[in-house]
Amino acid sequence: MLHDAAHARTHGEEILDGIVAWSKSRLQSLVVQKNLLEPELAEEVRCALETPRFRRVKRVEARRYIPVYEKKSTRDETILEFAKLDYNISQAIYCDELKELTIWWNDFRLHIDLSFARDRMVELHFWMLGVIHDPYCSRIMIVKIFVFISLFDDLMDNYSTTEESNVFTAAMERWDEQMAQQLPAGLKALLVRIFNATNKIEEELKLQGNMHAELIKKMVINSAKFYHAEVKWRDEHFVPTSLEEHLQKSIPTSACMQMANLALVSLGNVTTREDVEWVFTFPKIIRGACIVGRIANDIVSHEREQASSDHVASTVQTCMKQYNVTIKEANEKLRAVIEEAWMDIVQDSLEQERPRALLDIAINVARVADFMYKREDAYTLSFVIKDIIASMYIYSV
Repeated sequence: MLHDAAHARTHGEEILDGIVAWSKSRLQSLVVQKNLLEPELAEEVRCALETPRFRRVKRVEARRYIPVYEKKSTRDETILEFAKLDYNISQAIYCDELKELTIWWNDFRLHIDLSFARDRMVELHFWMLGVIHDPYCSRIMIVKIFVFISLFDDLMDNYSTTEESNVFTAAMERWDEQMAQQLPAGLKALLVRIFNATNKIEEELKLQGNMHAELIKKMVINSAKFYHAEVKWRDEHFVPTSLEEHLQKSIPTSACMQMANLALVSLGNVTTREDVEWVFTFPKIIRGACIVGRIANDIVSHEREQASSDHVASTVQTCMKQYNVTIKEANEKLRAVIEEAWMDIVQDSLEQERPRALLDIAINVARVADFMYKREDAYTLSFVIKDIIASMYIYSV
C-alpha cells in the first residue's frame, strides 16, 4: 500500500512526507465511514494505520496474513500450502528451542532467590525470534545472555542498594569471583552463576568454531555497566536538561545494540570482526533502533514506573522539563523523534556497505521493539500479547 511505502522514507523526502500525511488522513476517513470498504480490506487498512508493513515483525505478520490470504479468491494454492508448511515447521523448531531454554533456566535459578526479577523466558525467546527468525539460526545463546541483561535491569532498578550495585558491577568488570564475597548470599550466588553460564556459552561457541566467542563476555560486562550507570541518576533524582543528554546515557540500556550484536555473533563466521566491532560504536542504524526501543518503552511505562518505585528519570520526564509541556504533549514530541529515528534506520540501511544480513537484523531490532511497546510494555505486562505468543508456539496454521 502507498501508506506502507511512504513509511520507508528517509530524511528530506518532502514528496513522501506529503504522501504520508495525505494517505493517513484518507485511510482514516475510509475506516471511519462504514460500508465504504469490504470488511477484509477495512481490517488491512486498520493494520496499515497502526503499523506500516515495513515496520512489522515478520513472523507475527506471517501468522496474521496466512488466513487473510487464504480467503482471497485470487490465492495461489501452492504458495498457501508452502506458507503453512514453513510456519508449522518453524514453530516446531521454536518450541524445541524453548524446551531447551526452559530446562536451562530452571537449573540456573535453582537455589537462587530471583523474586525481584521478571520471569520472562517465553517472551524473551519470542523477542529474539523477531530479531532473527530463520529456523536454522539458533536463538538459544542470545536468549541466555538476554536473561542476564534482564536480571541486570531489574537488579539495578529495584532491588540492590547503591553499594551492592557498585560491588556487583566492579566484580563483573574484573570477572572476579573473590569480589563476590562482599555481596549478600543471594547476589553472590547470582554473580557466580552468571560467570559460570557465560564461560560455558563462550566455550560452546569456541567448539563450534565461532570466531566471535570471546566477545560474549564483553557484552555481558558492558550490559552490567550500562545499567549501573543509571544508578547515580536514580539516587540523585537527576533529570537531564535535554533529550539528547538523556539518550546519551539511556540508549545503551535499551539493549538494542546488544541484541543486534548477539544476533550477529550467533551467525558465526558469516559476519566479520569488523562488522561486530562496528555495531559496538552505535552507528546511525543501531542508534536509530535504540531510540525506537528506548523512547517507545518510556512512553508506555513512564507513569507506571514513576508511580511504583524510585525509578530513574525517563525520556518523558526530560522532554516535559526541556519544553515545559504536559505528559501528553511530551509523548507527541517523542513520537516525532521515533519517526526521525526510523528515517535514520532506512537511510543507513540504504547507504551502508555492510552485509545485508547485518542491516536486516538492525531493522528487525527496531521492528520488534516497536511491537513490544506498541500499546503497553509487553515485556513487563506480557499478558497483553498472550494470544500472539500462543499463535507462535501452540496453535499451528
